[in-house]
Amino acid sequence: MSDIIFGIHAVQEALRSGKQLDRLYVSQGRKGKAIHDILELAKARRLDVRFEPWERLTTRSGGSASHQGIVGMMASFTYVAFEDILASFPDLNEPAFLLILDQIQDPHNLGAILRSAECAGVHGVILPTRKSAEITPTVIKVSAGATSYIPVCRVTNLASTIDILKEHGVWVIGAADNAQLSYLQTDLTPPLALVIGNEEKGMRRLVTEKCDLVVSIPVYGKISSLNASIASAILAYEVRRQRQGRSEQ
Repeated sequence: MSDIIFGIHAVQEALRSGKQLDRLYVSQGRKGKAIHDILELAKARRLDVRFEPWERLTTRSGGSASHQGIVGMMASFTYVAFEDILASFPDLNEPAFLLILDQIQDPHNLGAILRSAECAGVHGVILPTRKSAEITPTVIKVSAGATSYIPVCRVTNLASTIDILKEHGVWVIGAADNAQLSYLQTDLTPPLALVIGNEEKGMRRLVTEKCDLVVSIPVYGKISSLNASIASAILAYEVRRQRQGRSEQ
């Protein structure tokens, strides 16, 4: 079974990372440095490239008009096993840094979260199998190709997964609008997993209870909370800022 990926960045990063693509479709007459670079990568990998009208690519991309004139056919997205993420800890050059998404359902939010997580050096992302967005072509497109690099796993029970992470020395910190403790008052340098809740309901009760700490991001305007993808980016980069500061001491 094959999936589609579309958009310049998504296809470019898939090729650069060595993902297995079966075929590449490019809009007839489409030019530019990015397209040229993609075609060079495809040529080096002896990938089957076909040129078709723009409208045909829109059909291939599921009706999306944001394919930017390039669509790739690839093997279905492969989730990693949770055990593989745990097994990677000894090989990391810093304390483990994971992201747990508790029922994020908007594919655009998921794609944006994965993009900022990869940029911040997150070592793996954990999703529940139920009531959560999956890795789809839209997610891959919004992530700008981050799904080609960051390990993503799916688990049936987040609460028990958190328990296992704790057994491996991982500190679990959730984000909630009503938490009294600010993320700026929290040490984020140990091995940790950040938990981001559902766009509307936040973290579920049991998941919240399993967290070692729950922190908030202060807001100063009239809107009471941040979008899930923005909140995850702020927290992820605070982890990176604190760890960078610790390594420079």
